[in-house]
Amino acid sequence: MRTVPGRIRLLAALAVAAVLLLFATVALAIGHAKDGLNAIGHTAGPQVVATADLYFALSDMDAQVANLLLTGRSAGLGPGRQATLDRYDERRSQADRAVLQAADLASGDATEQVTVRALLDGLGRYEQLASRALVLDEQSRHEAGPPPQAVLDVYRQATDLMRLDLLPKAYNLTLDSGTIVRHAYLAELSAVQMGRVWVGLAGALALAILIVLQVFLSRGFRRTFNLPLLIATLVTGALTVAAVVVLQHEGGVLTDAKENGFNSVLALSRARAIGNTMHGDESRYLLDPQRADTYEQVYLDKSQAVLYVPGGNLDKYYAAVDAGLAAYPGKADFLGFYGSEAAHVTLPGQREAIGKVLKLYQAFQQNDQRIRRSAEGGMRRNAIGDAMGPAFGAYDDALVQLTALHREAFDSAVRDGDDALGGWNVVPPVAALAAILLILIGVRPRLAEYR
Repeated sequence: MRTVPGRIRLLAALAVAAVLLLFATVALAIGHAKDGLNAIGHTAGPQVVATADLYFALSDMDAQVANLLLTGRSAGLGPGRQATLDRYDERRSQADRAVLQAADLASGDATEQVTVRALLDGLGRYEQLASRALVLDEQSRHEAGPPPQAVLDVYRQATDLMRLDLLPKAYNLTLDSGTIVRHAYLAELSAVQMGRVWVGLAGALALAILIVLQVFLSRGFRRTFNLPLLIATLVTGALTVAAVVVLQHEGGVLTDAKENGFNSVLALSRARAIGNTMHGDESRYLLDPQRADTYEQVYLDKSQAVLYVPGGNLDKYYAAVDAGLAAYPGKADFLGFYGSEAAHVTLPGQREAIGKVLKLYQAFQQNDQRIRRSAEGGMRRNAIGDAMGPAFGAYDDALVQLTALHREAFDSAVRDGDDALGGWNVVPPVAALAAILLILIGVRPRLAEYR
């Protein structure tokens, strides 16, 4: 330190160390950004949505069995027996795929693995009971309406297994899987935000040392500036600014993908699955008069989860839905899944899509009211015709379109994040190596003067 060459070597060594520190902080922060985007956009996030699809597939399987038993051999009700059987088989395949994806997601959690195995075993038992009920129903060749008691006894075992065991397990599995994504998101977003700060500090330190070295050489050797050091300073500054900008962008991408995409896709997928079980409860209400009161109460509870307005029974709920939705979009005076969706409008076309869903949900509830009034008035075939009619299908299609809007926002955010990170496995080491080489090239001629 008492000699000029010693001071040059010390400053050069500090500059190299600072550039290496900058490289390490950039690489670490970019790594967290990649991990967060990968978890939400490519691994855990899509798998969680798949587990939500499991709930839908299971509920629709049971709904299709109920529809088959309710319509019997009568024609002109709903899409027809073969189309309903095809839909049942399609949902069974979808459920099998979703269970496999859930098993992959649960590979590191012993508790969730037990749940997945129980789902697999229960699904096998359900399929056996459902097949037996369908065979007995086919043999009875009954008209539309409640099937023989022997068929009902078997179906009760099947639907109780589905409603009381399989669907709660599937729902809890989705909640647990969603927790994995939430924790990954919070951890990686925090790491990216802190990484941006550390990159800025490391870059400022490196620039300060390079400026000190530049000033020292300029004054000591009476030169205006050292060109290699100037370029090294520019490279270091460019790396710092670019990294901070990219990390800022990736933090926004993670938030967009999670808040505007993933959260809504998952919530709306749950709403669709619950709505599907509501449609099945309408069929079960007509299918099993002895349990009609139970299915009616279950239908009300599920309706309140999807769109909550005060109402202690279905008649009050119908009226409250009409009153609550009349004020939308000026006022979203309701809660539940749709209340949360209506309160968080961030995408182009989202408000209109929500309005369409709510309008058709209201029509679905009005159709449910007709079903129950017809059944209570003894017009059971009219009630069955309304239950098999287009009201639920139109509502479900609108909900699928709203979900697709959020899914596109999710996919777009993930693509944007992937594009922004393109090349960042190469840029930091190349920039750091270039800056170090330029530092060494810049000080070498000055040190050579003392040989």
